Amino acid sequence: MKAKFLTHDQTRIASYNNDPLITREIAVNILLELYQTAERVVKDAAAITLPTLLFISGSDYVVNSKPQHQFYQQLTSPIKERYVMEDFYHDTLGEKHRHLAFDKIRTFIERIFSIPRYQHDYSHEDIWSNTADEFRSLVTPLPRFSPKNFIYQLMRKAINTHVGRASEGIRIGLETGFDSGSTLDYAYRNQPQGKGLLGRVLDKYYLSNIGWRGIRQRKIHLETLIRHAICNLHKQNMPVHIVDIAAGHGRYIFDAINEFSKVDSILLKDYSELNVTQGQAYIAERHLTDKIKFIIGNAFDAESIAATTPAPTLGIVSGLYELFPDNDLVRDSLRGLADAITENGYLIYTGQPWHPQLEVIARVLSSHRKNQPWIMRRRTQGEMDALVEKAGFEKLYQLTDNWGIFSVSIARRLHR
Repeated sequence: MKAKFLTHDQTRIASYNNDPLITREIAVNILLELYQTAERVVKDAAAITLPTLLFISGSDYVVNSKPQHQFYQQLTSPIKERYVMEDFYHDTLGEKHRHLAFDKIRTFIERIFSIPRYQHDYSHEDIWSNTADEFRSLVTPLPRFSPKNFIYQLMRKAINTHVGRASEGIRIGLETGFDSGSTLDYAYRNQPQGKGLLGRVLDKYYLSNIGWRGIRQRKIHLETLIRHAICNLHKQNMPVHIVDIAAGHGRYIFDAINEFSKVDSILLKDYSELNVTQGQAYIAERHLTDKIKFIIGNAFDAESIAATTPAPTLGIVSGLYELFPDNDLVRDSLRGLADAITENGYLIYTGQPWHPQLEVIARVLSSHRKNQPWIMRRRTQGEMDALVEKAGFEKLYQLTDNWGIFSVSIARRLHR
């Protein structure tokens, strides 16, 4: 891009042309990732609840203004202003008459600081929000003769054929649910298997799906924060009693802890007898029956979770809440964890603020719940953090994959 198309300011143009640190070309992979990220930001603009000031250059030759207007319209924040700067080129704040933009910035900031701080209310996000609307649209069947419905029907039939079932991952998903502990454990292992060469090729493609890549990165982040929490508990001279209320097969727990001598006890729970049986087998294989217990448990039974003994100093809940749209269930679960975890103990929780294949999953794949469609409700990070804070925790920080699909956060239990 030539400097004369970025700004009318001759000094800025000369600086741009003579700066040896400016690279004129851009790598294709970087350009594609910029485009994909920008597309995601526009689509998920409703997640932004902060006061926002947006400038759009009226004569921008670099980017299209239409997505910028769409972004603004989809912002959730009621405090927002948009200005189209007439005759401005791409470098809005480097234009010849940039004082016009800076005057508006100054006025906006003064106005914001002259009123009480705006705090978005997340209390009813499961009913009145963009993600709630999105969930309701996924629950609604597509028109029978729509092209999209025809494509999804073909995809459902394809994975149910002998060819589709030749992939071991697809076979496990069809038999136990694509959101089941068995499926997650298979995705964690990431070793393509299947019947014949075709089955293994299909399975490799299946496991390379961006959703499963995100799941594997989530596992790495879980293990990182589990080790961090254990280290902190030792520094605080506190015992390490771990409870995971929806552990699946428990693989990330086993892989996270290198020295089980540093852990006092681990209690794993799951709703599925199959998951519990498999998890117990892992425990026996590693000769850890004296340290780890794996039992049937309801992750939404607050009283049962609160009665956990010994009192946990580290609670974990991973990959669960996005499967249930109702926040009352999540509140019950978090209330049980808050009542169980000791003061200054930790909670590690995951979120799914974004997923590029949400509709494909909902229309094609089945869940563990009696073969019903696997329909998830995303929760923005703000919504998820608000639920955790309300339960009595203080968030410390989070880890997120490069695609922005899964987050893993750690919070500390405040004074009881």
